[in-house]
Amino acid sequence: MNNMNRSTAEFCIEVYSDVICPWCYVGKRRLERALQERRDDSGMEVKWRPFQLNPTMPKNGMDRTIYLETKFGSLNRFKEMEQRLLEVGGAEQITFAFDKIARTPNTFLAHRLIWHAGIQGHQDAVVEQLFKGYFEEGLDIGSISILVELADRAGLRANEFLTSEEGAAEVEAEESVGHTLGIRGVPYFVFDKTYGISGAQPLEVFVSAIEKTRTAGGS
Repeated sequence: MNNMNRSTAEFCIEVYSDVICPWCYVGKRRLERALQERRDDSGMEVKWRPFQLNPTMPKNGMDRTIYLETKFGSLNRFKEMEQRLLEVGGAEQITFAFDKIARTPNTFLAHRLIWHAGIQGHQDAVVEQLFKGYFEEGLDIGSISILVELADRAGLRANEFLTSEEGAAEVEAEESVGHTLGIRGVPYFVFDKTYGISGAQPLEVFVSAIEKTRTAGGS
């Protein structure tokens, strides 16, 4: 979608997200549909901001079963949420394949890649490939080689960048801004720095937020 990566914009929609958050994937689809429904969304820019759900995760990640048992107390609780996500995902043309995911990764490298992609004009495409790679293919998006492959799918060469330390301080600073705003969970959408929506809300909520933002901004 062209409107997801514009260099000049009347206003900006900032999305605080983590690429291992299934509701963030759903929220992306609903925001896209809201922008499509508007049909007059030229001048909008969507920027993806970092939010680590597991900032203390080991660099190499951990076994997903152990992670889920630790986070939810039992796999049964997650299975209930998983079923709901499969239904919601189907409605949004997302084919969740949770059974393919073997590890829960540390996502800091992925957030660095998203930051870099924003500078290069490939941010939305990279975010899309990260979500697809993790949730639909079960890829380990904490791995540099996997991230390089997914970036390549999005039309971005990233091997040199990912093997450097570039962008680390910037990602940490962006994440700190989110915490300063009081964001405690994702997805979280900030419209033109004035109006916030928490969660993957229904389509009409996004459409209403866009209309309110454009009206307030006189566009």
